Amino acid sequence: MDYQFVKDIEGNVRVQMSMDHEVIGHWFNEEVNADPALLDEVAKAAATLKGTEQQWQHTGREYTIALSDDEVMVQANLLAISIDELDEGMSYYDQESLAFCGFEDFFALVAAYRQFCR
Repeated sequence: MDYQFVKDIEGNVRVQMSMDHEVIGHWFNEEVNADPALLDEVAKAAATLKGTEQQWQHTGREYTIALSDDEVMVQANLLAISIDELDEGMSYYDQESLAFCGFEDFFALVAAYRQFCR
């Protein structure tokens, strides 16, 4: 999972992610920029889940983040459409709207993000 941090013209930090993980960057850019305390909430939930079979989920304005004991999922809320309504032979393209990564990779990204923001 490759990433890059940049500052936009207004000085806001933007996260650019490698292919297959773009939605994680969008989550940072939309949800975390709007509520930086969300990173602390996610870290606290991850510590609570470690070694259990429980799950945790936070639904934001545009994206939902879900944690299990060793995996992070970020999904665009628009994916809540019914896939059953698609015509036969058609599939829904969701590569830019859904991504999974391990805890270690995700929290390495969080640490790098916090470092860059300082």
